[in-house]
This record gives sequence, structure tokens and C-alpha cells, in this order.
Amino acid sequence: MLIPLRFKYIKNMTIIGENIYMEPVQETIKGILPKINPTKKDRDKIEKTLKQFTTLVQHEIDKTKTNPTIEIVGSIAKDTYLKNTLDIDVFLLFDPNVKRNIIAETTLKIGKKLLKNTEECYAEHPYIRGIFNDYKLELVPGYLIKDASQKISAVDRTPLHTKYIKSHISEIQKQEIRLFKQFLHGINCYGAEAEIQGFSGYLCEILIVKYKSFLQLIQNAKNWDSPIHLSLHQESPIDFSDPLVFIDPVDPERNVASAVSDKTLNRFMKACDAFLLKPKKTFFFPNPVKPWSLEKIKKYVTSTEKQYISIIFSKPDLISENLVPQLRKTCKFIKNEATQNDFIIYDIDFTIDEKHQFIYIIIQSDRKPLSETYTHIGPPTKLTEHIKKFEEKWKDHPLLHKEPYENEKRMYVSVKRKHRMLISFLADNLQSYPLSRHIERKIKKNYFIEKDEELVKKELQIFWTMYFDGKDPWER
Repeated sequence: MLIPLRFKYIKNMTIIGENIYMEPVQETIKGILPKINPTKKDRDKIEKTLKQFTTLVQHEIDKTKTNPTIEIVGSIAKDTYLKNTLDIDVFLLFDPNVKRNIIAETTLKIGKKLLKNTEECYAEHPYIRGIFNDYKLELVPGYLIKDASQKISAVDRTPLHTKYIKSHISEIQKQEIRLFKQFLHGINCYGAEAEIQGFSGYLCEILIVKYKSFLQLIQNAKNWDSPIHLSLHQESPIDFSDPLVFIDPVDPERNVASAVSDKTLNRFMKACDAFLLKPKKTFFFPNPVKPWSLEKIKKYVTSTEKQYISIIFSKPDLISENLVPQLRKTCKFIKNEATQNDFIIYDIDFTIDEKHQFIYIIIQSDRKPLSETYTHIGPPTKLTEHIKKFEEKWKDHPLLHKEPYENEKRMYVSVKRKHRMLISFLADNLQSYPLSRHIERKIKKNYFIEKDEELVKKELQIFWTMYFDGKDPWER
């Protein structure tokens, strides 16, 4: 028999699935809520901070010719924030007639004056982040609009998102949202930034609006079949191709879940299933990674037919949101170039050594060298002009191994390989690759390549542990 539900969070909740899920699940959740719900002291401190900051901002606005509206947005405004994971988002909403450069300059100037440890960031236009009263705070310019169809830049929708959520969730659902956000934090699926490619705060909120509760959401999500298409009110006129689609109730031309990658979505669905089968606190608060010994890592790195090669260069001075996408594109480009030259790439990944400010692009490839020669395909024999050019090209070519020959109405030539090993191929070509400006500049200035045992080092201990261990966060 199911034990009665005994605490406020569960009150009036619909029982889902099999009863066997409920008792252990509710006991697990009961222990999580006090750790993530803000206390009165927390709320008082935030309220005092917001009042102080907005007063100072208004004082600075009064010195300008513009008159933007100050608006608190995001999880603070919606009261869906987590106790110990708190960012404050403050928007300056300008009249649509004010030029973009003016709204950016005004916002950056105010931010630099009022915030500590500032960092300029760029979306469609610049914004600024920093520290105020020990809180992380972002000051963002936008335009004051009443409807998403009036948007001038993507951030203009954000205040509309805040209004929508505030009018569509109950007090009890705020706790549901907090539980869901903490669950995503614990399984490393929270955040739309490039480093995570996961669920944004707003996506979390509209998922709870749709499914009513955290438990009903994960019960449904474990059975999703990608691609998933969700909406609250209407379908979009756009046919999105993302693995997870949730039509923005504020703007039907936008997919709120566009940042969610296949990898993140699959981990989330796996976690939902695993949690319902065996709920435990590590889904919300995972244990830290316990690094393997270097001796153990060395056995894994060296006891395989596959070789590990790393391209190492200095970290560009970029924020994570800009650096990570460039590194992903760089990895994809290098893999494509190597594959086109017959090298087998089993895996390519990167890690950032923040302490020493180095980036490691790590490639898993074959240890065996390629064959000494390869066959290059020429034109069909009926194209006489092309055959002449083909024969002229290879007549005195330094890499020619065997004269051009005909086989089944097509020309071929046997060619010596310039590179049989991936390391020499990379060393010869890497600095000529058209990579992103910041990465290309660093590689052209200086880089080096290490392999196998050379990569068994303390600064890569966590990377290798996670790479070879393969455990999900909740399994540690």
C-alpha cells in the first residue's frame, strides 16, 4: 500500500506510473527541497540588493539623454531561482527609436561604473556582466516591446517570457521548477550555453507549465522519441529540425529548445528513466569526480591499438560562450581534413586547462601507419582533353609511384603518400588551416603536439578519468 503523501510539495499531485515509484521518489525529493529553496534571509538580501542596484542605475540613467525602463527579468523576477545558483538579470529597455550603438554604449558605461570584475559580452549587441554585492549580475540592453512581432533583437523577447511565466505558474509549481532545474544541474544538462548545449531556465519553466509537475515531466520524458515536438498553444509556421522542439508561447517562430544537443537530450532521457527506477540524491547533487591515478590512466592510454594525439596551444582571451563553439568547429574541421586524407579518426575532443591557460585538442586515431601508396582516380577515357591534362599533371610529379593507367574505361595513377602518420600530417598542415580567427592566431604563433604517454599528466587527470570511466554524473 502506498504511504500517504506527507509534505507540502506533494499536496494535490497526480500519482503517475506505478505506485512503486512514488514512495522512494518522494523521500528523495523531500531531502532536496530544503537545499534549493531560498530562505527568508536569502530573499531579503536579494530584495535589498535589487533595490540598491536599481536606484544606482536610475541615478546614472538620469545623467543621460535616454530614458530606458529598468526591468528585472529571469528567474529572480519569476521566483524560480535556486538558492545557491543565482544570477541576477537586469534589462535596460529603450525606446525602439534609439539607435543600437547608443543603447549598447549607455549600458556598458553604467555597468562599468557600478559592477566589479566586469566582462563585456556579445549577443546581437554588447552587454556586461560583473559582481554586485557578491552576486553575479548581467546588465543587458534591449528594446521595450509589447509583442514578439515587434522585436528588434532576440533579447527583446526576454521580458515577455518573464511576464508569461509569472502569469502561468502557481506557487507550488515554483518548487517543481526548482526541482527540475536542480535535477538538470546534477546530470549536467542545465544551461543553453555552448559548453553544455542543454536546457535553458525558460525551457525548464514552460516544460513544467506543460506537464504540471517535475514527476509527471520526467515520467513522460523517459519515453520521448526523438525528434520531439512540443507546444503549449500552437504549432510554428517553421519546420524545425532540432532533436527537441518546444514552440515559444511568446513567439511561435522560435524553438526554445534549439540549444539542446542530441547528446544532452539522450543523457536527460536516460537520467529520467534511471531516477524513476532507482531515485537517489546524486541525481540532484552528484559526487565529485575522483581522479584515477596516473598509473591507471597510463595503462588505458597505452594499452590499445589506438593512438592518442593532442594539439596544444595557448587559450585565446575569449569568454566560454564564444570559445567553445569555435573549438567544436576546429575539431570538426581537423577531423574532416584528416579523414579526407585517409586517416581514421575514432574520436576527437578538447579540454581547457584553466590553471595553465592551455587548450588540448585530443584525437584518437590508428596507431598503424597508412600504406606507402594510394590509387588516385582520374577522368573517364572518353574525355580526351581531361586525360591529357591528367597525364601532364602526373608526368614528372615527385610523388608519382606508377604511370597513369586505364582500367574499365577510366584513368588511374598510383601515388606515394606524403604523410603516413597523422602526427606528421598535422605538423605539416595545421598552421595553414583556415580556422576561426582567435584559434588560428594562437596556432600560428605557437603550438606543439604530444602523444600517448606524454599526455599522462596531472592537468589532464580529470579529463582522462571521465573519458575512460564513462560514468554518468549520478553514478559516481
